[in-house]
Amino acid sequence: MSNNTTLKQFGLKIFSLFSVVRGYNILALVVAQYLAAIFIFSPHKSLSHVLFDFNLFFIVLASVCVIASGYIINNFYDKEKDQINRPVKSKIDSYVSQKTKLSIYFLLNFIGVFLAYLVSWRASAFFAIYIFLIWFYSHKLKKFPIIGLISAAILTILPFFAVFVYYKNFSSIIFVHAVFLFLLLLIRELMKNLENMDGDILVNNQTVAIKYGEVFIKKLSTFLLILILIPIYLLWQYPEIGWMKYYFYAAGFSLLIFIFLLWRSHTKQRYIILHNLLKLLIFAGIFSLMLIDTSVIIERLLSL
Repeated sequence: MSNNTTLKQFGLKIFSLFSVVRGYNILALVVAQYLAAIFIFSPHKSLSHVLFDFNLFFIVLASVCVIASGYIINNFYDKEKDQINRPVKSKIDSYVSQKTKLSIYFLLNFIGVFLAYLVSWRASAFFAIYIFLIWFYSHKLKKFPIIGLISAAILTILPFFAVFVYYKNFSSIIFVHAVFLFLLLLIRELMKNLENMDGDILVNNQTVAIKYGEVFIKKLSTFLLILILIPIYLLWQYPEIGWMKYYFYAAGFSLLIFIFLLWRSHTKQRYIILHNLLKLLIFAGIFSLMLIDTSVIIERLLSL
């Protein structure tokens, strides 16, 4: 076998692993955790202090390892369904064998818990419990429509609590922001339910969409979309959010349009578009953290 062929196969396996662990989501998580640490959890500390805080670095790295392993085990259990719902991605993911994926899964979990232990035994316990919850969700909880839906949203938002607990910064604005994100993630999970219906039906996967139907999903999504306006309104009242209020203005307007588009959608392609719109809104929310206090950026850069 030539060197070029070997390198090509190696490259395919790396790309396949990146697809399995959803590397783009991992990168977004790293950015979100650091921006949250800089602008929300430790607004009075210098930028260099946050960036070169090795304990924070270990927590972020532990989060990366554990969440990547979570995507691997979820991919392992969803292989049959993904072959129907995401044939292209499923083919890319198959370049790495199931045995290799499981080996990497256990290795990442070990590294994640070890890195967290370097910070404290509490951090290590947090990630050990989180690993178990991800496995329990993939193996059992996702089979129960409502419980699976709520569990998925909670597990997505939980890594931020590792940073939250580390800084011990407990405030109402953080709680309201968490409620906003939780509701947004719930709606995103409902859109995933709608776009994955074909595969779920064939593998007899009882999701909310399968058990209660599309109309119920749309009614529930509309209720959550109206409910999410409450934390948006409350966040508008906090002067501490600075220019980030414009993100919430845009988010409120976008979600009202989303309701209109949702009720006019009836195909998988439309639901994929709606799902991607929510992902875009979440990613925009991550980078809008920098707008909380623009003067902080300048001051901290000058203090480097």
